[in-house]
Amino acid sequence: MIDSLWEWLIVGVVILALFGSAKKIPDFARNLGRATGEFKRGQTEIQQEIKKSLLEPEKVNTPENEKLIALAQSMGIETSGKDPKQIKVELSEKLKSDN
Repeated sequence: MIDSLWEWLIVGVVILALFGSAKKIPDFARNLGRATGEFKRGQTEIQQEIKKSLLEPEKVNTPENEKLIALAQSMGIETSGKDPKQIKVELSEKLKSDN
């Protein structure tokens, strides 16, 4: 911690030397605050997306998943009772074993 007046004065002079003028310091602090706020908002959004994707099961009846199921069935893979992720894994394994 900075305890004495002289140390505060030295810190102030160094800051002025780095930023050139006293007007730039509030601008820098304001921009730093905005950047910090944007970072925290982005971090919160990412956390919410992760929680949402973990809590919600993947929708089965989308056109993409219907194509996936049709492809898996045409290759002889049983699809009933499996989620799209499991089907994709089995398709990948089937394709690797066929090569």
